[in-house]
Amino acid sequence: MSGSDPVAGPDTPPTGRRSGLRNPERAVRGLGSAVLALEALVLLLAIQPIRVLGGQLSDAAIGLIVGLAVLAVLLAGLMGRRWAWHLGTLLQVALAFGGFLHLSLAALGVIFGLVWAYALHVRRVILA
Repeated sequence: MSGSDPVAGPDTPPTGRRSGLRNPERAVRGLGSAVLALEALVLLLAIQPIRVLGGQLSDAAIGLIVGLAVLAVLLAGLMGRRWAWHLGTLLQVALAFGGFLHLSLAALGVIFGLVWAYALHVRRVILA
C-alpha cells in the first residue's frame, strides 16, 4: 500500500470521530443522566430497608437521602451543561460523607462513586 492510499487502516476512525457514534455528546449526556436517575431511585428505595435492617436512620440521614435524590434528578436533566458533571461529582462525595450519619450511606457512596468515575472515564474517552 502506498502513502496516498485512500483506504483507512484498522486504527483510523472512518469519519474522524474516535467513538463512531453519530452524536457522541448526546450519548455521554444520556449516560450521565442514566447514572444519576438510577442513583436517585436507589436512594429513595433504600430508605425503608435501611430503617428495617440496618438500624435507626436519623431525620438528618433521611433528609440527606431525599435531598441528594432530588439533586440527582435535577442534575439528570441538566447534563448538557458542563458544570453539571462537576456538581455530579460533588453529589457522589456528599453521599460518601453521608456515612457519618449511617454506614450504609457510605457504602452507597462508594458504589455510586465508582459508577460515576466510570461514566467520567467513558465521557473522557468518547469526547477526546
